[in-house]
Amino acid sequence: MKLSDTFIPTAGAVGLLSMVTYFLLMVTMYAFLGNFIFALSARTRVSSSYQTSQTLTAIVSAIAGLSYFFIQGYYHDMLAELATLSDAENRQTLIRESYNAIGQYRYMEWAVTTPLLLINMVLMLRIDLRSIKRPLMIMLLADFFMILAGYLGEQQLAFDNEILVGPKLLWGGVSAIGYVMIPISLHKFWKQFASHALPEEQWAYRLMALTTVTFWGVYPIGYSLTVLDIDTNWLHIAYSLADLINKAGVGLIAYWAGKAATK
Repeated sequence: MKLSDTFIPTAGAVGLLSMVTYFLLMVTMYAFLGNFIFALSARTRVSSSYQTSQTLTAIVSAIAGLSYFFIQGYYHDMLAELATLSDAENRQTLIRESYNAIGQYRYMEWAVTTPLLLINMVLMLRIDLRSIKRPLMIMLLADFFMILAGYLGEQQLAFDNEILVGPKLLWGGVSAIGYVMIPISLHKFWKQFASHALPEEQWAYRLMALTTVTFWGVYPIGYSLTVLDIDTNWLHIAYSLADLINKAGVGLIAYWAGKAATK
């Protein structure tokens, strides 16, 4: 393969914001790879009761890292085409259309990783999952409902790939029903089982659960902003940072709690 056949994006060819976006997509992929390796190695440094939590963190990181591998690959190919366009309007159209396509990878990943994150949170309260099968299943189904409705909302596109604003916002509202049920369920678990956990685990659970009403909120906000005339590179940046906090960050909190409780 000749070097001339390899496209490596630069700010001069694709713009500074696109380069920052590409940078963060790559860094996020590498960070999940690192977190996957760390979580696997950390299993030997915590007690047996916390090894399941580290395994869940490793699985989440592996799936998220693979998703970002696909995302950055598609985005790289989009940048190669972007570099051939000189008209500003055509460039923005390409960026916006590529965002609609890339979003599919995110929803497919979220459908698997978010329920694992929720289970990891619940484990912090030393709950026997078999004793809460019904409320746990309700929360996980609400989570899947939220993701599926959001995915269907993202698919509300016309033949020319333009967003159908009304149907998309409608599906966003439907998705919000599932979203609201998640922190409600986590709060009920806290009220019922907080006394079972050590202080370190209680702190970890509160902090992990707090992400569902703070950093998880980045996603519905970004979803709503797509109906406006916004450079969707900003959404890629926001989602990448939110994913790092919500997945790698939550995994590190779980590790810290397990390490503290093992002493």
